[in-house]
Amino acid sequence: MADIVRFRPKVSITVLRQGNWGFQVSSATAVGTAVAGAAVWGRTEQQDFRSRVRGALLGSAIGDALGAPVAGLSLAGIREKHGLEGLTEPAPVYGRRGAVTASTQLALFTVDGLIRAHVRRDTGAWHPPTDVHRAYLRWAATQHDWGPDERRKDNGWLAQEEWLYARRGPDRACMTGFGDEILGTLDKPKNPTARDAGATVRSAPFGLLVGWEPTLVLQLAVECAAQSHGHPTAYLSAGAFAVIVHGLARGDSLEDAVRRALELLEPRPGQVAVSEALQRALSAAAGPGGASPARVESLSPGDGRDAEDALAVAVYCALVAEDLRHGLRLSVNHGGDSTATGALCGALLGALNGETALPAAWLAELEGRATILELADDFAMEMTQGPSLHGPAVSSPGWLTRYPRA
Repeated sequence: MADIVRFRPKVSITVLRQGNWGFQVSSATAVGTAVAGAAVWGRTEQQDFRSRVRGALLGSAIGDALGAPVAGLSLAGIREKHGLEGLTEPAPVYGRRGAVTASTQLALFTVDGLIRAHVRRDTGAWHPPTDVHRAYLRWAATQHDWGPDERRKDNGWLAQEEWLYARRGPDRACMTGFGDEILGTLDKPKNPTARDAGATVRSAPFGLLVGWEPTLVLQLAVECAAQSHGHPTAYLSAGAFAVIVHGLARGDSLEDAVRRALELLEPRPGQVAVSEALQRALSAAAGPGGASPARVESLSPGDGRDAEDALAVAVYCALVAEDLRHGLRLSVNHGGDSTATGALCGALLGALNGETALPAAWLAELEGRATILELADDFAMEMTQGPSLHGPAVSSPGWLTRYPRA
């Protein structure tokens, strides 16, 4: 796999004050703090970070596309359709090879929302869950509109991408959660019985906030997951996944990142099922015998569609992966939620190894690759060079057109 430089930013670049989402901060203080911290991002560190951001987003999309053709099939059904080895290469779905699902669409809008949160910080407002929620509402519009509505001034560039205006098996909880403008919270979550992986698969971008402390990454991912998935195992799985990606993006090993997530989960009410799922993944990876679909299926005591089970499968497959192809193939050949496990595993391996570890032939066929790359680079640029793009003293009209403050 790719040899990626290990780094850990010395100060917070992406967050000016960590703590309450709702604080107000003066623009002068914001710019001064961010510019002072920007020096820790050397060229090598910026290149490494961008490679991991690209790897996580593209890897998630590749895994999503690989798993989509076998979604809903049992392991026996997969083998009957694709041979004894199961699915080994991207197969046609939604009329083409490499087609992505709503999982990738929502992950992209998560990135858009996080960039907007940092841009809107210039106005003195700082509440990332609100900005991410607004991004999810823009995604919801793609599920019922024929195409981009140019009258909407807050769309920015992502919501103008016509290929996103396609319904690709969106989770029911996502459709109802973002079916109105009411913001679900931990006190009043949307869909309190929804425990599938629909929120978890869109949560990798939270982990790419490498300047944040892991506790805040967990909190933000959990709050944003509760906007559509109100069951504790669903939103805590999303939070744990984000913390694992965060560790990988900062240069930790996968095992260390998982153990960090377990530590942060421990005091959280309702965490037992998620923690037990992650422990199962660690134990299975360390146990005797080789990786196999049977072992993957053993990680899902139920039907394999609950968020914690999908997370366990993805973590196990990433831990035992010989390379990205091997890990992704293993992650989708089972009777559970193959789309979710493929997307989760792809994000983990992409964040761990960077974009150069991704299979070139699979990338070449990936739907929306240019958009994903463009958004990944925008995110990396905002996180490392945001003060030069927007602020009270400096403002790039092109950037604010792409990511309006409104």
